Order: sequence, then structure tokens, then C-alpha cells
Amino acid sequence: MKALAALALGLMASTAMAQEAVMTPFDGSFDDATFAVESEIVGRGLVIDYVSHVGEMLNRTGEDVGSDVTIFDQADIFLFCSAVVSREVMEADPMNIAHCPYGIFVTEQDGEVMVGHRTYPDGPMQAVESLLDEIVQASAGN
Repeated sequence: MKALAALALGLMASTAMAQEAVMTPFDGSFDDATFAVESEIVGRGLVIDYVSHVGEMLNRTGEDVGSDVTIFDQADIFLFCSAVVSREVMEADPMNIAHCPYGIFVTEQDGEVMVGHRTYPDGPMQAVESLLDEIVQASAGN
């Protein structure tokens, strides 16, 4: 019974996690997708603060933590802020600082490239989610 309860909790947690991100397929290579995302962010007058190479880190450290699982062939996260949107959401609630900087990720798994972002709470943070969705969709050519 405990194992069944643990399985149910695990399934609920993985379902909740899946709903915390919005992903869009990218028709092209990982490098093309990262270039498109970077170009779209910079083209909007925004500054990329940092690019986190999560895929490289996971692949490099797998053996060190006792795993032989390849999660992503490649994965990067572009971190940035928008002064306009950040001011808007933080004037509504200063604690929205917890969501800054914003990130758009690019992943490749088994030859499938995805571009996406996490979801944000209802209310003022939907302005951030809209901005991220616009960037993702434009990057993917939609």
C-alpha cells in the first residue's frame, strides 16, 4: 500500500512539473534554435545576463553522481530581464522579484529540439509569461 501511495504521489508530482513549463517544437538544429532565441531576445533590446549550459553540466557530472542516464543531448537556458515588464510586475507586487531573471530554455533530446519557458502565477506575472511566449513563438518561426 505504501508503494502504491508513493507511486501515486510521484505521478502527481511529475504531472505538476510538466505543467510548469510551456514547450514548443523547433524545426531545426539545436544551434539554430539557440541562435534564434538569442537573436530574438537581443533584437527586442533586452540584454542576456547569462547562458546556463545545463546540458553540458548534466552530461559532464553524470558519472560523478552515479548515473549513466543522458537527460539531454544539449540544453541551454538564456537568463535575462526586461526593465519595462519587471517594473510593471514588481510595482504590482515587489515580491515578484522572486521570479527574476526570466529564462527561455532550448533542449535537444533524441534529435528533437524544443524551445520553452516556465509558467508563472496568475495575475501581474502573466505579463512576463506573455513576453516569454512571444519570444519563444517568434524563435520557433510561429
